[in-house]
Amino acid sequence: MTWQLRRATLGDLDALMALEQEIYPEDAWSAENMARELAGDHTYYLAAVGDDGAIDAYAGLLAPLGTGQGDIQTVTVAPRARRQGLARTLLLQLINEARRRGAEELFLEVRIDNEGATALYEELGFEQVAVRKGYYKGGIDAVSMKLTVPTPRTGIG
Repeated sequence: MTWQLRRATLGDLDALMALEQEIYPEDAWSAENMARELAGDHTYYLAAVGDDGAIDAYAGLLAPLGTGQGDIQTVTVAPRARRQGLARTLLLQLINEARRRGAEELFLEVRIDNEGATALYEELGFEQVAVRKGYYKGGIDAVSMKLTVPTPRTGIG
């Protein structure tokens, strides 16, 4: 399976919400919140569209120009598309967009029990900076993580 990455739009709202509710049945965003995110002046959302035309993953960034900071709002991958590198690809694109917007620091929260996501974030250079007690429904803690946005490297070697 291959995917095309493209900017997510309000036209994708139903597909994103279906995936949101499938993956996060207790913590799903409302359609209103998702629509605000997709239409926001300071946000950047990507969708990964499979060969069959279905959206198999999406990720979002909040990074107002001139603030020097950004937040990874979400990275969501359908179970059928996991372990294929989609989350990494989406995150790298969001980091590039954050850099383009002038962000020097990038933050995110991850469920304390989501070891796979935490390992990926650490591989990409995020560091754990705090624990937010009871952040998720059911009293699940979140780990807050921070990335100092790296300067892009060019050239050979």
